[in-house]
Amino acid sequence: MSDSNGLWRYLGGSGHEAALDLTGFAVHALDGYVGKVDRHTVEVDAAYLVVDTGWLFGHQVLLPAGTVTKIDPAERIVHIGRTKSDIRSAPPFLNALDPAYFQLLGGYYGPLA
Repeated sequence: MSDSNGLWRYLGGSGHEAALDLTGFAVHALDGYVGKVDRHTVEVDAAYLVVDTGWLFGHQVLLPAGTVTKIDPAERIVHIGRTKSDIRSAPPFLNALDPAYFQLLGGYYGPLA
């Protein structure tokens, strides 16, 4: 997968540390609570969070690491630079992490404005 715009890497200054397990952290969009981190990766140029939104039974979304603006380990919160509506409208998490799916998400989320 190509990461030319940095979408699949944590932003500098976000507070990300490779050894920090984000599983179970609350996820907050720009306008409020979204869900909890179900799992995450820290792979170089392929990092992401899978978030259980709780909006529907078993509904999950994949958020590229580049959407994370701040991680607060003390409060166990991950802040995302997108709105709840952006996240609700995202392509569904398919469990099949193929290059076409990453391209689809890259086109949807794009770089932070």
